[in-house]
Amino acid sequence: QVQLVESGGGLVQAGGSLRLSCAASGRTFSMYDMGWFRQAPGKERELVAAMRWSGGTTYYADSVKGRFTISRDYAKNTVYLQMNSLKPEETAVYYCAAKYLRESYYPGGPYDYWGQGTQVTVSS
Repeated sequence: QVQLVESGGGLVQAGGSLRLSCAASGRTFSMYDMGWFRQAPGKERELVAAMRWSGGTTYYADSVKGRFTISRDYAKNTVYLQMNSLKPEETAVYYCAAKYLRESYYPGGPYDYWGQGTQVTVSS
């Protein structure tokens, strides 16, 4: 019911910035809580940032707080992750995820839909 396509990944030097985009299909975008996850080689997937369907509540992992910003454009059905001051250890595949709105909010999930991921490589 929902298709997510990430873009914007690539190679960046440590300290640099990238903006990831997640384009969502369908006409129910506003009904979904959105999240950004990343999975580095040999590590488990971790939640990076999330936003409530209403946009009124956001979550950031402690490691990225102050450097990353999640935002969404309802008109474009797109969620963004602005990443500043990137570190080599943040090299990972970054995934966009969506979960249909619930009365209670849990940023960590579970999520119902996932994008294919976009590779972010941060060189030292």
